[in-house]
Amino acid sequence: MKLFTKIVSIVLLGCQIGLFGQNISDDSLIRKANQEIYNNPDNAVKIAKKLLQKQKDVNKLVKVYLILSTASIAKRDFDESLKNLLVARELVQKTNSLNIKTSVLIAIAMQYQQMDFYSKSLETLDEAGEYLIQLPDNDPDKYFETARSYALRGMIHKSQLNPEIALQEFLIAARNFEKVKEKETHFNQSIVYYNIGYCYLLLNQLNKAEEAFVKSLEFARVINANSLEAFALKGLSEVYKSKKENQTAINLLVEAQELSKKIGDLTLNEGIYREMAENYLAMGNQHLYQAYNGKFFEASFNREQNELSSINHAIDVHNKEMLKKTKEITDHYNILIGVVVVIGLSIMSTLLYITLKMKKKNRQYQDEIHNLIRS
Repeated sequence: MKLFTKIVSIVLLGCQIGLFGQNISDDSLIRKANQEIYNNPDNAVKIAKKLLQKQKDVNKLVKVYLILSTASIAKRDFDESLKNLLVARELVQKTNSLNIKTSVLIAIAMQYQQMDFYSKSLETLDEAGEYLIQLPDNDPDKYFETARSYALRGMIHKSQLNPEIALQEFLIAARNFEKVKEKETHFNQSIVYYNIGYCYLLLNQLNKAEEAFVKSLEFARVINANSLEAFALKGLSEVYKSKKENQTAINLLVEAQELSKKIGDLTLNEGIYREMAENYLAMGNQHLYQAYNGKFFEASFNREQNELSSINHAIDVHNKEMLKKTKEITDHYNILIGVVVVIGLSIMSTLLYITLKMKKKNRQYQDEIHNLIRS
């Protein structure tokens, strides 16, 4: 179920993008880019780069880099996504917006989860939680970001083979997305229900799994999100495969494959090819099994190469962060040592001064005593 560990990333797409804009024309382009992420991520990148050329406002620059990052995730180009996220993280230090800081940190946590850096992901989520708790209860962003955080934590629990706990996390995420009235959340709801479907599938509750995948499909079709629709169809196909209805499963996968052609999502393609191969094997069709199994291994190899590149980049970034923290700690202790030395020298000088002064007075007293005796 390696595929399942990657799906939640797109939960963070629309939410990253829709938070910050005020200018009407820019908002229109942002909405367009948001829609294109699922159908034509290359066009989403093109729109974002146009926005990048004319933006000077820090908050809007953060927004644009998040668009570039999420479009890269839709293509499973994690290295490019991470690069854009790191730029956003540097920029977000220049803003006082709790909403933007929370959004960027959750996006970064999602990126770490994608690369199986679960402890780093949870650490970043905790950091985001410090800002999230400061948002007022009537702020829709609080529900929105809470939903994202629970969705990501659910993904991590599922990866650690705890589908029961993961299911509860995803259900909380779904309820929080439903509370958001001011935002378009169909993207996120589609993916959350996809993951809910997989949790039920892992728990062998096929009827509930089918219901969740159908909900995911309905949300995806409302917003014409080809990628999400393809994922939901793939999920449904696994339910029918479990029911031994292999031809129905294949029909759903063929539909999903057609939708996925313009998306370039390596993980989606990998999942479709794997399911195709397994269904044809169950039907005894060795020729098509071998053909799709070969496509599956090719897609798997390409995805792993992408992830390896991103992991290497993430390790470099982590090492730089550790060096920076080490330098900060070293500088801090050097300052403390310097202060201690200065205070120590001051105390020693004061004690030496007092000692010399007392010796001088003692000599004076001795001289006076001698004079009194002689007289």
